[in-house]
Amino acid sequence: MPQTLTEKILSRASGKSVAPGDVVEVKVDIAAFHDLTGYHVIEVMEKAGMLKVFDKQKIVIAFDHLAPPPDVRSAEIQTQIRKFVKELKIPNFHDINVGILHQILLEKYANPGYVIVAADSHTTTSGAVGAFAQGLGASDVAAAVITGKTWVMVPQPFKIMLEGKPGKWINGKDVALKILGDFKADYFNGMSIEIFVREPSAFPMDFRATVSNMGIEMNADALMFVPDDETVNYIKTNRGYEPNTVRPDEGAKYVDEYTIDLGKLEPLVAAPHSVDNVKTVNEVEGLDVDQVFIGSCTNGRISDFEIAAKILKGKRVKSRCIAIPASYDLFKKAMELGYIETLVNAGCIVTYGTCGPCLGGHFGVAGPGETIVSTSSRNFKGRMGSNDSKVYLAGPAVAAASALEGKITDPRRFS
Repeated sequence: MPQTLTEKILSRASGKSVAPGDVVEVKVDIAAFHDLTGYHVIEVMEKAGMLKVFDKQKIVIAFDHLAPPPDVRSAEIQTQIRKFVKELKIPNFHDINVGILHQILLEKYANPGYVIVAADSHTTTSGAVGAFAQGLGASDVAAAVITGKTWVMVPQPFKIMLEGKPGKWINGKDVALKILGDFKADYFNGMSIEIFVREPSAFPMDFRATVSNMGIEMNADALMFVPDDETVNYIKTNRGYEPNTVRPDEGAKYVDEYTIDLGKLEPLVAAPHSVDNVKTVNEVEGLDVDQVFIGSCTNGRISDFEIAAKILKGKRVKSRCIAIPASYDLFKKAMELGYIETLVNAGCIVTYGTCGPCLGGHFGVAGPGETIVSTSSRNFKGRMGSNDSKVYLAGPAVAAASALEGKITDPRRFS
């Protein structure tokens, strides 16, 4: 029987042919956690009396949510995790100066066909390169770290085809919001989304990472881009080797199919307080904005800052603007390309590699009554700070234009 990408990956990982609905034990290629959840993972391991790892090379740890530590408790947690790393001699440890876990996995570790589990819901980001990547709770991740295995119910595969080329100022966030607006946040429960790109170069890896990242907002078990030339080129350029690729068989069966014409998309916004409360930017244009956040594991990549820099070059922002590339490597490249200088000159506050404001943790917490435009992934009440704040999710073009004007603005004005 022809197999989908989901079925191929899970068949390989379980050692037997699988079909949707099967409950199987699979071997994991990477198990990961960060500072906020890592403490709980280690706690589970300690309580079980099993402070060991199945393969040191397949464990990835990064400090990002509490980086740099904003309070004493955060510093204590990081100290304890560093002790764990040192005692077990974990080589793939990334301290506060490296980046957000999901970006690090994408840059350095994830490969097509991998099974990746991590103690964070946005693990789906690694689906950008065709990995079956899931966020799990601390107990399940602890078990995977110890045994190298986890269990999964094989999801129903859903096919999405991207056709055409996106217009100016359109990027992966608009595709993610288009899917959320059309299907709503609970539609894909029990499904894996497999995305095919008709013209691979028309939808680069940065865009794919944004859509994969928000797969969990769609309630999908996984969201994967079918590996193609863009996948191979990305990994070869960043890591110096050509990865093995896996693709669905011709004639594989999907529970349903859906097509997006990229050329017909317009800038979209998710209004408070749900990711699927999707509107065109024109429907909310003109609302006053107190703070803009450009960054996170959702939209903290080079193309995001390129777009923002094009809009902000030679100008000054009217609202507070915080910009955070998702990793040191991205920050350094953005500096080399002049994007950081442009943002700083425009009045933005810039750092790198921290989740900070996305989860209302630090480095820009939303205050009572404030309106935020953010390129991050979630906008439920209290997500970025006060329960009395409002968060509008958007791509980098809408975010930068809104920072510039001090109100939600259609970036197509800046042609």
